Amino acid sequence: MSRASATPNILYSFRRCPYAMRARLALKYADLPVELREVDLNAVPAELTAVSSKNTVPVLVTPEGEVIDESWDIVLWSLRRNDPDNWLGDDEENVIPADQLLEINDFSFKEDLDHYKYFERYPEHSQDYYRQRCEEFLEELEDILSETRYLLGDRPSLADIGVFPFIRQFAGVDRDWFDQSPYTHLRKWLDAWLASRLFASVMVKHPVWKAGDPPIYLGSE
Repeated sequence: MSRASATPNILYSFRRCPYAMRARLALKYADLPVELREVDLNAVPAELTAVSSKNTVPVLVTPEGEVIDESWDIVLWSLRRNDPDNWLGDDEENVIPADQLLEINDFSFKEDLDHYKYFERYPEHSQDYYRQRCEEFLEELEDILSETRYLLGDRPSLADIGVFPFIRQFAGVDRDWFDQSPYTHLRKWLDAWLASRLFASVMVKHPVWKAGDPPIYLGSE
């Protein structure tokens, strides 16, 4: 049975959400059959609420009825089913160092990123102040990428797709500033992922899903 004809997983997603982006990248890389349901986060469908009380994305529902509503768990679940380029590493040796980067990315950096992007909501400090807070993590990534092509070595790993959507979001706040910043290795790494076929395949625009709509599959035009 081909991937297209296999019973699909269902992914509730929002195209621009970095967490959902991370999940889509993993699912597409693993070549798993996925019905994509684009969600309006201001009008969450009842079908999503019924499977996850979080009322946000991403949420993956497997054909067996398992519900996975944390993006990093979706990444691990996907790669443990199919990992053609060994992103997990031998004996999953990449998981712990990836978790360590994600611990910073998903908590302190994401908080600083939100303050930087939506600085008008946080008038306690200037946008420059919030950007400088973000730069603590950027400097760490720059140091890594000055020595290796990717975050855990000279080959891509799950760490790269875990962090990439958030650096993309950071760069998008003020791309002119980012392009003039000293983070030359980080910029090269980001631009390579932005230009990748994998990224393009998971960023196709689709209409908001409604019950009864014909299915749309991840990666379809």
